[in-house]
Amino acid sequence: MRNYELTVIVSPEVEEEALEGAIDKVKQFVAAGGGQVTNVDIWGRRRLAYPIRKHLEGYYAVIQAQISQEALPELERNLKLSEDVIRYLLVRLDA
Repeated sequence: MRNYELTVIVSPEVEEEALEGAIDKVKQFVAAGGGQVTNVDIWGRRRLAYPIRKHLEGYYAVIQAQISQEALPELERNLKLSEDVIRYLLVRLDA
């Protein structure tokens, strides 16, 4: 298990009440691969640097997790297929 930081941008079309559900869905993707979420930091609604799928804003969330290397392809596949997530960045943290 390695430490990763997953930054997720959730579509601004998602209601604020449903934002927690979208973040929980991402946490379930991590858990499905045998990973463990250690910290979640929701930054809130922010302006994007450039338009993504015609959106100018999005809800940012930073998730720190421990994930096995074998589970990464399935996690990225699920993030790409998720309609709520418009962009993500997965970075391995140094020990």
